[in-house]
Amino acid sequence: MAPPPSDDLEPPREAPAAAPPRDVDHEPSDPPTAEDRAAAKAPPPGPDEPAAADRAAAKAQPSEPDEAEPAAAARWGDPPSAAPPTAAEVRAARGRLLLLSVMVVATCGLVYELISATMASYLLGDSVTQWSLVIGVYLSAMGLGSWLSKYVVSHLHARFIHVQLVIALVGGYSATAMFFGFAQLSSVRPLLFGILVLVGTLVGLEIPLLMRIMKQGQDLKDLVARVLAFDYLGSLAASLLFPLALLPYLGLVRTSLLFGLLNAGVALWSVHAFRDELPRRHWLRAQTLVVIAVLAAGMWAGKRLEDLGESSLYDFPVIFSQKTPYQRLTITRFEDDIRLYIDGNLQFSSTDEHRYHEALVHPALAAAAQARPDPGPPGRRVLVLGGGDGLAVRELLLHDDVGSIDLVDLDPAMTELFSTHPVLTGLNRGSLSDPRVRIHSRDAMEWLVEHERAGEPPFDVAIVDLPDPNNFSLGKLYTRSFYRLLARRLRPDGVGVVQATSPYLAPRSFWCIVATLEAAGLSPRPYHAHVPSFGDWGFVLVSPTPREPPSRLRPGLHHRFLDDATLATLFVFPADQAPPPVEINRLNDQLLVHYYEADLVDPLGRKS
Repeated sequence: MAPPPSDDLEPPREAPAAAPPRDVDHEPSDPPTAEDRAAAKAPPPGPDEPAAADRAAAKAQPSEPDEAEPAAAARWGDPPSAAPPTAAEVRAARGRLLLLSVMVVATCGLVYELISATMASYLLGDSVTQWSLVIGVYLSAMGLGSWLSKYVVSHLHARFIHVQLVIALVGGYSATAMFFGFAQLSSVRPLLFGILVLVGTLVGLEIPLLMRIMKQGQDLKDLVARVLAFDYLGSLAASLLFPLALLPYLGLVRTSLLFGLLNAGVALWSVHAFRDELPRRHWLRAQTLVVIAVLAAGMWAGKRLEDLGESSLYDFPVIFSQKTPYQRLTITRFEDDIRLYIDGNLQFSSTDEHRYHEALVHPALAAAAQARPDPGPPGRRVLVLGGGDGLAVRELLLHDDVGSIDLVDLDPAMTELFSTHPVLTGLNRGSLSDPRVRIHSRDAMEWLVEHERAGEPPFDVAIVDLPDPNNFSLGKLYTRSFYRLLARRLRPDGVGVVQATSPYLAPRSFWCIVATLEAAGLSPRPYHAHVPSFGDWGFVLVSPTPREPPSRLRPGLHHRFLDDATLATLFVFPADQAPPPVEINRLNDQLLVHYYEADLVDPLGRKS
């Protein structure tokens, strides 16, 4: 006979209600853990059996210890056992590493863009045009990648890893490919923009994929804020590291390979972090290790790859190459022909540079002696802007009335190279080590401004031997503003000379420089000389007051090219080299750079 029911007894416990079904898409919020799967398989508790949650709580509840147990622990000094991390802590740690991955991939993406733009400006010239095109195409490709990310609907983790591996290979070897492509292809532009579109599309794809992977358990507003913040921090890191550390010390080839390794490193970490979500993780890990090995081999041989790629750009063997913060200096040699290239543009050949530098220097010194025969002690004060190779200074030092020379060249690596390299000091006869020469590693325009503000005395002679105006940073040194500064740094009876490109191959550029000098208040006397390495090359003799060109050179000096009879012919232009209609070069528009680019394509204006 059953006992009567008692008020002290609990009624039978009802089975727990089934959880409402969850909406399932292709990206579940949290994958089920081993405990979840075990709980799903367990049978429901009986009426007198505690629920699974109650059993787990009972296990977690510490039992009352015996009085002897604390004494034993104190006696033996047993360390307390560390609790394993909870699922929430694991997700938080992985989220932090994912944010770091966002910063790494953003840094890599911007570095590839900077490498492409730098290579384009080196190989194709006109830095503003090339940088504008590269930035525009790259950002458009990133937008395309972001749009395409909506079609990636499954296996997000594996797709993200594959994207990293392709970026690592293509971006890592981008600089190497462009070096060799420029030498071997009829045009490097399809290769350049093909790399840009592919890398940009994949970079645009990776951030949306990461955000979708990271959204598990996070509010959308917090997720977007964090991801974009780390994305922009990565861009800042790239923009600072690239010009200040990476380019000067690693060069383009090894910089691209290094960041390819970083992309591959993110892929390897992702294989480990997402191992539970990757059905074929061992195969993915093997792919990642192969990519790392290929990039590491390139990094190990990076200097040789860079030298080989650069050598393919030149006709003769490269004996020296250095990327400075301002330019790439390359020297080639074949027998007695030593050539200097700056950013791939020929600056001189030792077989005929004497023609260029004699024509640059000695007419100006002859005009200065004609205007002021006796400079008095301590001699003529000469200013040289550019000319860091010391070859113009070599010609100046032939004149015993030159008392001091101030050489202003932006790149200290240039003057250091031509002061120490035994082959090059043989060319300039050690001119940069002469005690009369003072070297200033400064921007020419800034130096002129500071020289004027300091109240320094003006110069008797100014030699302006700057590279051709093939970009806007050089074009500013051919503007009316610059020439006005130069005019104020000359004595009233002083003389200056400006190298002015080729009047035959770049006529609009040449006559634009002449017109700009005249607009700056200087009286120009254009002239030209034949230099076989360059063809017909132009110069402009200037002075604050109008004067006739010199009729004879200073006596007592031996020249290989110039004599009095040749000097007179320099100032004569044939009928087919009459000045074309041009505008002056101003700082705010720099038309000269556009003239120069147009002259390279159509020097004689036949297509206009």
